[in-house]
Parts: sequence; C-alpha cells; structure tokens
Amino acid sequence: MSLLDLLFGRPLASSEERAEKVGVAAGIPIFGLDALGSVAYGPEAALTVLIPLGLGGVRDIIPISGAIILLLALVYFSYLQTIAAYPRGGGSYIVTSQNLGTFPGLLAGTALLLDYVLVVAVGIAAGVGALVSAVPQLHSHTLGLCLVILVFISLINLRGIRSTGAAFMFPTYLFVLCVLSVLALGISRALAAGGHPVAAISLPKPNIGHQAAGAWLLLRSFASGCTAMTGVEAVSDGVAAFCEPRVRLARRTLSTIIFLLMLLLAGIAYLCRVYQIGATPPGGPGYQSVLSQLIAAVAGRSWFYFVAMTSILAVLVLQANTAFADFPRVCRAVAQNGFLPYSFASRGRRLVYSQGIYVLTFIAGSLLVVFRGVTDRLIPLFAVGAFLAFTFSQAGMVGHWRRTRDKRARDKMIISGVGATATGITVLLVMTSKFVEGAWITLVAIPAILLVMYAVRGHYDRAGRELASSSPLSTHDLCPPIVVVPIDSWSKIAQKALRFALTLSSDILVLQIRASEQPDDLEKQWPTLVEEPTRQAGLSVPKLIALESPYRFVVAPIVEYIVRLEREHPDRQVAVVIPQLVEKHWYEYFLHTQRSELLAALLLLKADQQITIVNVPWHLHA
Repeated sequence: MSLLDLLFGRPLASSEERAEKVGVAAGIPIFGLDALGSVAYGPEAALTVLIPLGLGGVRDIIPISGAIILLLALVYFSYLQTIAAYPRGGGSYIVTSQNLGTFPGLLAGTALLLDYVLVVAVGIAAGVGALVSAVPQLHSHTLGLCLVILVFISLINLRGIRSTGAAFMFPTYLFVLCVLSVLALGISRALAAGGHPVAAISLPKPNIGHQAAGAWLLLRSFASGCTAMTGVEAVSDGVAAFCEPRVRLARRTLSTIIFLLMLLLAGIAYLCRVYQIGATPPGGPGYQSVLSQLIAAVAGRSWFYFVAMTSILAVLVLQANTAFADFPRVCRAVAQNGFLPYSFASRGRRLVYSQGIYVLTFIAGSLLVVFRGVTDRLIPLFAVGAFLAFTFSQAGMVGHWRRTRDKRARDKMIISGVGATATGITVLLVMTSKFVEGAWITLVAIPAILLVMYAVRGHYDRAGRELASSSPLSTHDLCPPIVVVPIDSWSKIAQKALRFALTLSSDILVLQIRASEQPDDLEKQWPTLVEEPTRQAGLSVPKLIALESPYRFVVAPIVEYIVRLEREHPDRQVAVVIPQLVEKHWYEYFLHTQRSELLAALLLLKADQQITIVNVPWHLHA
C-alpha cells in the first residue's frame, strides 16, 4: 500500500460516486456539527454580555434565547423551501446569484466563505483553549495542538464524505446524548422542586448586579447569542451529497439538526435561570464555562461530568468539519462561474473538491499562527458572515417564488421575506454592536475578496477573447522550425535529444556553454561524433555553437541566444529540444542541477508565441 493510499484511501472512480452518498445518520455529523456545537458557546456569549446585570441578566437569558429560537425557526422554514427548490444544492451563492444578480451572489458567497474560515480557526482554538484550561501543562503547546487538529480534520475530509461521517458520528451523538441527559435530569429536578432546584455542588453565583437592563445591552446580548446559529446553511449547500431521495433526506437532516438545536438552546436557557448560572469573566481567575457549571449543578463532578465535558471538547474541536464539508462546495459553485480558479471545481482522488480543502486548511492555519491559537477576538465575526448569507439567500428565494407558478408561491414568498427582513436587521445589529470588537475586519475582508474574484473573472474573460477562434485550421506558409538543442556534454541523453531533433527539421543548432575553467573537446570531436554519421545517413548536419560564459552562467546565455534567434527570424518557429534527466527515486532529484527545468521555466516567461519547448526525458534506472 502506498503512502497516499494509507493517508487518503484508494482512488475512487467516478462510477463509485453513488456509494459515497450519505443518509440522515451520517448527514447530521457532517453538516450539523457546527450548528449543534455552537450551543457550547452561543448561550455563554449572550450571558457574558449580561454579566453587569448579575442575577437580572440570568433571568433575561430566557427571552433572549426565545428570540434566537424564533429567528432560527424563520431561517429553518426558508431553507426547507430552498432545499426543495434547488435539489442539486442551493446555498446562498447559488440562490442569490440566480435570483438577484452576480454582485449580490458574490457578496453572499464571500460572506459565507469568510464565515467558514472563522468557524475552522475559532472552533479549533476554542476547543484547544478549553482543553488547555483543564490541563494547564499543555498551555505552551496551544498552537501546536491547534495545527495538529487542523491537519487531522483536513486529512479525514480528503478521504471522502463517507469516511468523514463515520469518523465524526460517535463524538457528535455522544455530545447530543450527554447534553440531552443533563437537560432531562435538570428539568425533572427543577419541576419536582417547584422551579427552585438545589445544585449538586456549590457554584459561583452571579452578583446582585450594578446596572439596569438597558435595551442596548439586551440587543448586544442577543447579537452575541446569535453565534449559536452558525452552520445552519450547510445542509442546503450539500443536498447533492445525500442518497436518493436526496431532497427528502436533506430536509429530514435539516429538521433534525434544527429541532435538536432549538431543544438544546431552550433547555440550557431554562436551567441557567432556575439554577442561577451565569457566565464568569473569560480568562479571569476561577473561570468556568456555562456548560461546565450546568453539568456540575445537575450531575455533580462524577464520572458523567468528565464524559460529558470530554464530548463537549471533542465537538468544539471537530465542529470545524462542517466548514470543510461546505467551503469546497461554495468554492466550486463560484469557480464554475469563473470567479475563482477552475481547479476548485475539479474533484480529487476521493471524489471531494480537494483544492477547496487545501485552501481552507492554509487560510485557517495562517489565522491560527497569526493569533497563536487564541482567536477570541474573531468570535464576534461569526454571526456577520452567517447572517449576511442568510439574508441574501432568503431574499433570493423571494425572487425565486415571484417567478414561479407554484400554488403556494405567495405564502412561501412571505415566509422568505419575513426571514430576510429579520436576519437583515440582525446583521445590522451585529455589525453595530460588534464593530469595535472586530466586526470592522469584515468590512475590509469582504471587499478585498470580491476584488480578487473579479480579477480572476477578468483574466478568464481576457484569455477567452484572445483564444477564441471559429476559423478552420490554417495550412499555408508551413515550414520546418529552427531546432535548438542545448547540451552540457556528449552523452546518451544528448544523443537521444539530437536524434529526436533530426526528425523535426533540417535546420538544427546545438548549443553548449564554454567556460574557461572547464574546457571541453566537443568541438574537436564534433565531426566524428555528429557530422560524419549524419552525412552518411543523407541528413542535414547539425551546427554546433559554443557560447562563451565569462561569469560561469549556464542557463542565462542560452535563454538570451534563443530569444535573439526568435527576433532574427520572425517568420520561423523555434523548437527548443531540452534533454532532461529523470531520476528513479525522489531523493535523487537533489543530486542533479535540474537546469533543464529552469531553462524551460525561463523560456516560458521570456519567450513569445514563436518558441515551442519539447522535453526529451532520459529515465535513469541505475
């Protein structure tokens, strides 16, 4: 088994694509891990803003969570319609560009791509941060742990979508089972105690509060809590990954993810209120996450506590998988319209869009390195990209239903319109409340990415105009090319290149660099080695040209001569036949000069249409 097969699995044929499709059970961890894992930090983000309110802030978490759940319901119904209307995948970019135009579509796609990058970087950093807080000895290895996990997740995704689902199924369902068990036990005890349960262990209690609940503070808390909605769009992007009937299975997967997310958000908000659990200052002494306090309050610090916390840490780290599942699909859709390199639309050895996975890994890894694995400042940006995508997608669906003759088009248009309005208002709220904390970065990053996309499209348009042709093959003014064969010395590889050159033309020039400290007697041997055999065969005699190189340069004088030859013969093609040694083992590559590759590269950069490069390989078997 080769190393590639060991890392990525054997290559899959295109005919095996059906076997790579997934159902609901695998679809939930693939497309829902981000959304479900966000309950570990969404409610805590909302409660952190409410710390100045003390116990009053804990009481306010229920209406705030209720508003988030209501907004989640609006987005859910809209995406149910999107999945049915776009059975091959209907993410924000596709829906928006088809219904609202190119620029809004690119804006939606860019926001979504940015959101996925942040999901990876912040998700991994948050999980490693929680691990380091539990095991302080690992603090000095924070960045290394982040990068190792990033590489692990990317390798799993490069193995194919079924392998991804199988790998992440256990931690996903363990997390859901643990949190649901805590909620069921905690709610039953709260009801039995008349709404005033006693915590299993003592917990840090919120202060009485030194600030009144203002509208702006509550809105900021709502905006922070909306980070719990990231990743909701993933299923609509990945409809094509499901088995048939794909629409039914995709809608069932989305419904399960949203139902679980709503249940978890509502249960956490209720138990936080009845157990009087508030957020503790992040990074401060005695910090405990909200879920850690909640599990300890309900179940104590028993074996179950450590199992549940382990599952939470695993999901926090692995929730980046949702981005790895959808980022390449969004890149593919954008690339198909020419706004990203076409290579993003090509599938790799395991039928996944490998180029997108590589790029996502590189960008997220760069963020982790820049911020040393501590990316708390980027958390406020989560909701910006996600809600921009929500808004454009639902606005696009309004346009879609306006053009269809569906009997219920008006009702569906109202649902999408209400959802677009609600998420649009949320975008403005998040941008306003989180601007100073880092949301301004989005206002810089999105235009920069858009400029790159338009530059890529501009290149493809220019190349298309230059290369387009409808005329038949032209056969007039054909003549053999001037053939140039650069060689170091007389050898078997030089003979092979020269034999091939003799089949191309009767006008052959052999170039050799002559340095004073390395005299060569090829000129003296040339009549015997080349001229006499070619005359006897009735062929034109190749001409040997020795180029002086006082500064011991080898490649540069050859390039200059060939470019000058091209200018002197504007009506002739120049074919450069380059002898190239091919080593048997990869490590032998470094034992040779590789001047042939450098020569070919420089000719491609400096030459014009008249020069053609032909590599003649000699495979070294010794």
